Amino acid sequence: MTAEFWITQAFNGLSYGALLFLVASGLSLIFGVMRIVNLAHGSYFMLGGYVGLSVMWRVESFPLALAVGALAIALVGVGMERFFLRRLPGQTLGQVLLTIGFALIFQDLALLIWGGDPYSVRVPVSLTGVVTAGALRFPVYRIFILAVAVVVGAGLWLALDRTRVGAMIRAAVDDAEMAQGVGIRVPTVSLAVFALGSALAAVGGVIGSGFLGVYPGLDFEILPYAFVVVIVGGLGSLPGAMVGSLLVGLLDNFGKALFPELSYFTLFAPMAVILALKPTGLFGRA
Repeated sequence: MTAEFWITQAFNGLSYGALLFLVASGLSLIFGVMRIVNLAHGSYFMLGGYVGLSVMWRVESFPLALAVGALAIALVGVGMERFFLRRLPGQTLGQVLLTIGFALIFQDLALLIWGGDPYSVRVPVSLTGVVTAGALRFPVYRIFILAVAVVVGAGLWLALDRTRVGAMIRAAVDDAEMAQGVGIRVPTVSLAVFALGSALAAVGGVIGSGFLGVYPGLDFEILPYAFVVVIVGGLGSLPGAMVGSLLVGLLDNFGKALFPELSYFTLFAPMAVILALKPTGLFGRA
């Protein structure tokens, strides 16, 4: 195999990992603050894609599709947290049953509203070309996905580590009762984090709909990858989500390219080894 093959596959794996990071970072934030395993998170990705698709059908503005998709799904997440999940504090089984129920409802609603055909969001003309470097060709849209992931990752890091709001979130993660005692409104912080996590998944869905397309069942296809990223990287860890997403993207892409009949084995076997050696994940805390 040529050097071009390895470089191309690595680039494809990194761009897919960047897309996974947009989904997994929100999932990791939600678990880190609220200790909720949200099985409806993949639905936010799918619904974000569908909302973005509807906006593009009407006004053909990709930035507006991103903004409306993020806002709409953030409101969906706020409604779920405020009126349903907040009533089940510490009840893991109840939360799992509730969120998977919502996931199935969202899937049926998507099928009812948008039908069962697969769609793709029309990306801006400026993002449809390729960058040529010798014999290598890199799609501009994949470079765009990488750039968005870098900007989002840097923004989350700055917000969590360098701002007062980030300090409040970290306090709520470390000791919610103590944070409440010093005047931090933990329920408000949790609601804001849930909204942010939902919006990030929706942004990933809009961007991914121009990359993977959007169709019923996409939610349950992307969800296992997001959970692998979060669990391997470390629950509640933003650096873990970054490293985990890139690792999963590379393993998945090289596995499908080199061993298509063993693609799931090449992805999940290394994950099992990592968890056997470090059960809390690469960046998780005991």
